[in-house]
Amino acid sequence: MPITPQEALQRTIEHREIFHDEMLDLMRMIMKGELSPLMTAAITTGLRVKKETIGEITAAAQVMRELSTKVHVADTTHLVDVVGTGGDGSHTFNISTCSMFVAAAAGARVAKHGGRSVSSKSGSADVIEALGIALNLTPEQIARSIVETGVGFMFAPNHHPAMKNVAPVRKEMGVKTFFNILGPLTNPAGAPNIVMGVFHPDLVGIQVRALQRLGAEHAVVVYGRDGMDEVSLGAATMVGELKNGEISEYEIHPEDFGMPMQSNRSLKVDTPEQSLAMLRGVLANQEGPAKNIVIINAGVVLYAAGVAPTMKAGIERAREAIETGAAQAKLEQVLAFTRSLATP
Repeated sequence: MPITPQEALQRTIEHREIFHDEMLDLMRMIMKGELSPLMTAAITTGLRVKKETIGEITAAAQVMRELSTKVHVADTTHLVDVVGTGGDGSHTFNISTCSMFVAAAAGARVAKHGGRSVSSKSGSADVIEALGIALNLTPEQIARSIVETGVGFMFAPNHHPAMKNVAPVRKEMGVKTFFNILGPLTNPAGAPNIVMGVFHPDLVGIQVRALQRLGAEHAVVVYGRDGMDEVSLGAATMVGELKNGEISEYEIHPEDFGMPMQSNRSLKVDTPEQSLAMLRGVLANQEGPAKNIVIINAGVVLYAAGVAPTMKAGIERAREAIETGAAQAKLEQVLAFTRSLATP
């Protein structure tokens, strides 16, 4: 018998787990709009208060994947997602979006999955749009973009139509729920490799284990101890890594890679336009903290994608991609591809 919404709510109140098959049924009811807004809000709040288990998160992510609009990429060699949960409140420019172009220029194939701003001043979709890259590409066009340019951006609302059933509830609640951590687990292109930034230290171990259960090959989950959902230059970064089926947890420091410790203050932006200007500056090889933080993050992406054997080697490749102009050329190639789709 499937679990009833009332039973599920009672479990959360008693801090008891909702088991895998029960969570599959419950999540399908939520995503199909079969629960009242009140019950959806109560259950998602209850889960958050009791703290979601890895099993509950994994089952919920499976349902989101099941109901998503897929992007079919035949060859997933070096295919990687670089994504954040958002919600870190650091208001920095779009480091992961900039890293996408650098990593692609150095040999990764990036299937980036993202949306508009959650808590930052500029979400990945906001800056992608400001660059002039269309957000409304079909799954077939995105797959072509990945094959031809090494870059594909999947605008989350286009790939998770069932989210429309919970969007009004999430908006009215205005607090973090497990949906904030589910999105990054549901890459529509099925990228087997991922770099994921998270907004809380507890999520490092949780998300890397959820990714393991969901079948990821190489995953690197990061949390900067200064609160960033990226690899930070201002503090140590906690890492949860899944590789060859094994999970390891450790810390990395900028000096491990010959990078200077730098404050993140100069990386803050107030608008997508400011974020865009900073991104373009990095790709144009302007020296400074923005370039350094993109190099270290893109380096980790190259390591996760299997392009580089170590993080250190990935960081060197990322630096080279920027300093030779390859990253700038990659952006221009992606823009040209997008324009070609708009031409009848």
